[in-house]
Amino acid sequence: MKSQLLFSEKDQEAIVNAIKEAELNTSGEIRVHIEAHCKEKNVLDRAANVFAELGMHQTDLRNGVLFYLATADRKFAIIGDAGINKRVPTNFWECIKNTMANKFKEGLFTEGLTEGLLLAGEQLKKHFPRATDDVNELSDEISFGDSKE
Repeated sequence: MKSQLLFSEKDQEAIVNAIKEAELNTSGEIRVHIEAHCKEKNVLDRAANVFAELGMHQTDLRNGVLFYLATADRKFAIIGDAGINKRVPTNFWECIKNTMANKFKEGLFTEGLTEGLLLAGEQLKKHFPRATDDVNELSDEISFGDSKE
């Protein structure tokens, strides 16, 4: 089953809007990638591969963040680029992941993801405030890994 089917067009629009809102006050760049199955044993390894495939390491400040979901496998990860990891504590993403996991357990996938995105934006603005000349370096659109299924 395609992962797009889990998220209606309205859900996808809400997710993209949450990305845009999260990026309003930060120079951080946020992407969401959704696929049915995690193609690696470790979800963080898969998220890192997707991060590279999407060219997220190419931002000027190395402040890209990927929200990765493998819907059928019930796995997800949040990873940040080197610029973020240099500035934040090691458990930086745990609170956001816990918030999302609680919503996911209730079957509220769109709500969990959008809430996580907005929380990430709030956290990122502390370390990467938006500059007046900020440019949106990465697409705000959701990428899907199983579009050929």
